[in-house]
Amino acid sequence: MGGIISGFAFQVIYNVTMSAGLAPVKGITLPLMSYGGSSLIATMAGFGLILNVRMRRFTN
Repeated sequence: MGGIISGFAFQVIYNVTMSAGLAPVKGITLPLMSYGGSSLIATMAGFGLILNVRMRRFTN
């Protein structure tokens, strides 16, 4: 769960630094904003895993 969240945060932070001119421009998509099929599918799958773990955390 922490790996998915940290990967999402890395993409967001790196895109902000690219826009500000502080980092070199790479081909990393901005999650949930950029147009791209495979990136969107991977992001939604990660969020689905997080929600599934969260939903089943307190069941016996």
